[in-house]
Amino acid sequence: MSDPVEIQYFYRTRWGAHDEWIELFRRNHWPILREEMAQGRYTAVRMAAPRFHGDGLAGWDVMVSITYRDWSAVQEHGDPSITARLYPDQETFRAEERRRFELLEAHWDVVLEEQPLT
Repeated sequence: MSDPVEIQYFYRTRWGAHDEWIELFRRNHWPILREEMAQGRYTAVRMAAPRFHGDGLAGWDVMVSITYRDWSAVQEHGDPSITARLYPDQETFRAEERRRFELLEAHWDVVLEEQPLT
């Protein structure tokens, strides 16, 4: 079995859309991530945002960090039965997920590789 793998997902929301994006993420995506964590695919999920507006050089305003159990967990596709069970009204769920991505200016993922200091 390989070591855990951390991936950081960066999002830049459109001006004025930050709070709506966070609300949609918490309502529609966080429960799925929580289920995947309960099933052992993820070992940790965290969300962070800069405390201050800053100068904009960071290029992102939301970062979600997911630590996967191992590389095979990264390669697995999410379990569609989780979404079907959590969101029986799939039409509303899909519409809200479309809206969440419409609120973005940019999104990228960074797979981290730990570098030993010895």
